[in-house]
Amino acid sequence: MTAVLDYLQWSPTVYCGIIAALVLLLGRTVRQPPFPSNAPPLVTESYPVLGALRFFKSRKSFCQGSSANTKTGNYSFYVGKHRVVGLSGIEGRKAFYGSKELSMFEGYSVLLNATPDIDTGDSANQFVSWFNKTISKLLRKENFVKNLPILVNDATTAIGRLLDRCAKNRGVFDPFDDINKLVYQLNMRTLGATEIAESSALLDKSLHLVDEINKNNSTVRIIFGWMITPTHLRRLFAAGRLYLMFKKLERDRRRTSRREQDAMQFLMDEGEDTLKIVTFIVASLFASQLNSGVNAAWVLCRLAADAGWAQRVRAEVDSAVAKHRTHPEQTALDVLRELTVDDWESDFPTTNLCLQESIRLQTVGAAFRKNMSRRDVPIGNTGEVVPKGGFAALPIDDVHMNPDIYTNPSLFDPGRYLPDRAEDKKVPLAYGGWGHGRHVCCEFLPLVKHYGLILVVL
Repeated sequence: MTAVLDYLQWSPTVYCGIIAALVLLLGRTVRQPPFPSNAPPLVTESYPVLGALRFFKSRKSFCQGSSANTKTGNYSFYVGKHRVVGLSGIEGRKAFYGSKELSMFEGYSVLLNATPDIDTGDSANQFVSWFNKTISKLLRKENFVKNLPILVNDATTAIGRLLDRCAKNRGVFDPFDDINKLVYQLNMRTLGATEIAESSALLDKSLHLVDEINKNNSTVRIIFGWMITPTHLRRLFAAGRLYLMFKKLERDRRRTSRREQDAMQFLMDEGEDTLKIVTFIVASLFASQLNSGVNAAWVLCRLAADAGWAQRVRAEVDSAVAKHRTHPEQTALDVLRELTVDDWESDFPTTNLCLQESIRLQTVGAAFRKNMSRRDVPIGNTGEVVPKGGFAALPIDDVHMNPDIYTNPSLFDPGRYLPDRAEDKKVPLAYGGWGHGRHVCCEFLPLVKHYGLILVVL
């Protein structure tokens, strides 16, 4: 003990060395790497270590103001140590949607904390490539057709219960609760596990965990990715419980040789291991649920406030039911249960216009990508680049809320997409609701049918 005390008394140099090492380590952790010389101009309102905080506090005005101060409309800024390039204009949109080096999955994962962290052991590029290929196969038309009768039955059953409840409650319900849960059930049926989709208790439990993960996103974690915060711990705990829920179901199927017609079974038949199966399901559920419940709820609210378009949708549904009714005893719900995918795609153009317009109004803010390549990505013919390892941010408001493209852009007006107006065709890449180019959301477009299905059944 005496020797230790003697050592502590005569070794201040060691203390200084430890402190210096910690300072150097912290400096490397928070150091903001420089932008290349041909990146867009760096914004002035940025703090050391923290970056451009107004990107979080007042995103629209930050992006518009920064864009207005540069020749090309593109600009650079930091989010913590992350280098971000804000894109604008046609060249910016072309680069954002058309560059194969820019990853949507990684962009949202870091700058939006949109998915929980589960390490599959693969590199980020390998996982993203596998994820995109797998979900494309899973949501092919022939696979979607198999589930369509079940999806229609889920929707009609849930909405039937909702209408019965409304009859006892003066016709009032909360679409951001009830419809969100139904969308989650349909997404679970398509991308998850049948056992959860068919169990009200498991559905509620898993949706609660998804909501818990979503609401515990932390700006602090985006800026300081290494920092463990209370919200991050709650997020990890919820993600772990969700992981264990799916893992238990998957192992039970292997043990009992029980089979279902769902995404989990598809992945098991593909020979994927438990970790990859659960990671895929959790990631795809988050990607599909992130805005879908809100979008489905908002289109109902907007139609409730617009009697003209609501009447057109009702007339369209009545016409489709009359067209496909095979005998007088069939109820409207009976007819809807027997419609094919082609019927759903062709018989409800007005409904689809309303969905498209509601999604435009809802899709604002910024979309993100990460440059996953080993080189800088050119921004069209501007001479500027998105640096390797850096991020691209595209403010969707630039087009969706642009009065030069959309007349009265804040107004719900599905007629703006009709051939005689075609406002979304005025300039290239003017509608970002489905994505474009290499980043078109084709993998998730079948899930948009869930919105239409709910709207038609209601």
